[in-house]
Amino acid sequence: MSHTLTVQWTIEPQTAPRPLLACSRCGGHRPFLCSDKTRLNANGCRLDAWLIYRCAVCEDTWNRPIFERRNVANVDPDALAALQGNDPAWIRQVAFDIEGLRQYTDRIEDFADCHVERRVLSGTTDCARLEILLVATGASSLRVDRLLSTELAVSRARLTRFEADGLLTLLPEARKGLQRPIRHGSRIVLDLAAEDDRAEIAERARGAS
Repeated sequence: MSHTLTVQWTIEPQTAPRPLLACSRCGGHRPFLCSDKTRLNANGCRLDAWLIYRCAVCEDTWNRPIFERRNVANVDPDALAALQGNDPAWIRQVAFDIEGLRQYTDRIEDFADCHVERRVLSGTTDCARLEILLVATGASSLRVDRLLSTELAVSRARLTRFEADGLLTLLPEARKGLQRPIRHGSRIVLDLAAEDDRAEIAERARGAS
């Protein structure tokens, strides 16, 4: 039996966070959705740039500032090209920047739906130990226990027992780590040596059907 199967899970959030803002049309706070469109305005040699959001109820707009009164010479050329071309990848990066959104409101809807892409780094499913390295492409409220339960088909109660028995380690360590949102760079180690279904768990970890 090989000692360790090491896999990398790249986790891509599917729904961008939505700020809850006062809507002038609705007369109350409403979630605003990213429209995937930017607005760029030039005033002489200075630029203003915004990412456009729309109210989920009435479609009123909110322009999320990207930068304001920025000298064109101080704007990153790649960012400027992305703004001019409404580059989807660049817009997605800004839309998922939840910390940037917190500059404008503390009321934000954050979603846990994610796509997980797996890659085997070393080892086989004939293993006694499973190591999962997390690569998060954006902020997410998806909890570690929910991720593992869904992707490994292991109940959250069983994961809790693993942790209590010292069979599951989450690095870096954190109090109630299983209940915390996933974080880029985390490492999860599972000791499966005594588990009768260790091969099945390993198969699911590596993404085999």
